Amino acid sequence: MAGKLYLCATPIGNLEDITMRVLRTLKEVDLIAAEDTRNSIKLLNHFGIDTPMTSYHEYNRIEKAYVLIEKMRSGQNVALITDAGTPAISDPGEDLVRLCYEAGIEVTSLPGACACVTALTLSGLPTRRFCFEAFLPTDKKERNQVLEELQRESRTMIVYEAPHRLLKTLKELYAVLGNRRLTVVRELTKKHETAFVTDFEQAIAHYEAEEARGECVLVIEGRSFEEIREEKQKAWEEMSIEEHMEVYLSQGMNKKDAMKQVAKDRGVGKREIYQALL
Repeated sequence: MAGKLYLCATPIGNLEDITMRVLRTLKEVDLIAAEDTRNSIKLLNHFGIDTPMTSYHEYNRIEKAYVLIEKMRSGQNVALITDAGTPAISDPGEDLVRLCYEAGIEVTSLPGACACVTALTLSGLPTRRFCFEAFLPTDKKERNQVLEELQRESRTMIVYEAPHRLLKTLKELYAVLGNRRLTVVRELTKKHETAFVTDFEQAIAHYEAEEARGECVLVIEGRSFEEIREEKQKAWEEMSIEEHMEVYLSQGMNKKDAMKQVAKDRGVGKREIYQALL
């Protein structure tokens, strides 16, 4: 029988956050694929785990995936771990999972620490709807596209950033998003963990005066529905009623329904739209 791939979440700071199930699995599998074996050996040694390890990272993610799949086809069970947190979240493990499914290999995920969710719960911002952007792209064109999308985002946004780039990124986001509320979460689960509840202007002033330290997660307020509604209404009001009607008529809507929708968009009665068209 073929083996199985186990996605094993590892601590993001505090070693006590590893689960008993992950510890048992890491001891029982035939092989552990780790993002950085030099980093992971410290974790394994701490818990007395001597399972063989191999490297699986960004630069060998496709080639090595096929090697691991062959091992699982031969009956070996493989655990995938990242340097910290849950594999396949902003991590090359997503490619291994996809290729395992294509090869008919069973995959299971052992839940545990995840920086984006932990930061979100600490932020004090709405948690029902959120989007995760991880690190913003380094390519300028791609980065601008992502920032443009974030400008319209109504969900709470989560962005990772390294301390030496934090101030630059805060200024960049401020220029695009305006002075939104945000929480800067640092050193998650560690001794000096902090959740700095602030806004962009205050955060920029703070980090201009004080150098950032530790890996950071930015949890950023999305646009309010009221703001989006007002912007849409303003856009409609800048159109003539005839142009506004044509938007819906061109979509195949009949005249009566189009008038009703135009009236709703503009916050007026249907009769007012009818009179204006006459």
